[in-house]
Amino acid sequence: MRGQHFDTMSVGVIDFSLSAFKSFEYIHKRGLIEANGEEIFFDLASITKPLTNGLIFLKYPEIFKEHPKLKLLLNHCGGLPAGGRLNKGSWREDLFSYNVQLAHDLYSDYSALRLMLEVERILGKSYRELCSDLLQLERNGLVFWKELPLHVKCAATGERAGKEICGVVNDDNAFVLGEFCSHAGLFATCSSLCKVLLWLHEQYHLFSVLEQERLSSGRFVAGWDRVQDPKSSLAGVGATVKTFGHLGFTGTSCWFDLEKRFGFVLLTNATKRFCHDRSGLNQIRREIGRYLWEQGEKIL
Repeated sequence: MRGQHFDTMSVGVIDFSLSAFKSFEYIHKRGLIEANGEEIFFDLASITKPLTNGLIFLKYPEIFKEHPKLKLLLNHCGGLPAGGRLNKGSWREDLFSYNVQLAHDLYSDYSALRLMLEVERILGKSYRELCSDLLQLERNGLVFWKELPLHVKCAATGERAGKEICGVVNDDNAFVLGEFCSHAGLFATCSSLCKVLLWLHEQYHLFSVLEQERLSSGRFVAGWDRVQDPKSSLAGVGATVKTFGHLGFTGTSCWFDLEKRFGFVLLTNATKRFCHDRSGLNQIRREIGRYLWEQGEKIL
């Protein structure tokens, strides 16, 4: 952590075969400690996308068969722009104005949000309701940012209008819209995200679905990103082409390998001071990944 622009980090290792995990926290001036008790909540940023949209794909596969454009939106190949500032009064109409058609992969906040709107219209329920089993605080510990309990500790992720962003979503669109969204807005501790990944695997057969879908998909599969070049991936050396996960702008990431049945979570507040220099964060991502692919199972 020496020389980094942030001061808080959590790391979790997961053995999917044993349904076991272990988490650690690093806090400036306290060092590395095993997490046991009250942990720090992190803004997951874009890890929200596969947790929400990916869950909907696992729960309601039939609507993706009936409406092929949904899978295009899920896997960021529907031709929508990457993103931009949304207008609170007209954002739904603005997103519906785009034509969805097969295109080259383009990672897109707009695509994630348009999928949410399409699913809400098809199923006649809000995304908050459709994702309610993901947000069982007693079991999983994932929290929509506006529902964070007052007593929890959160890692600060920057400044907005001269005020520290802490316990409030960092993404400007999610903040302005102020409602449950599919592209950003979930908070979690390291342990709670480990629990959720195990839950997705055990309850909804995540690994089996990814194995089936990966042969007919591009970079994104069932809403998850996948390692395409193991030698240069931010997942670290030791990842394989069967490694899936996602990154978050605030400095978060999670990865898991279908064959090794092993994964890890890395949560940081990398945007606390500024966000344009990612070299230190990416070095930590790769080095921790390399170490954990080699030694992680021994930790458990």
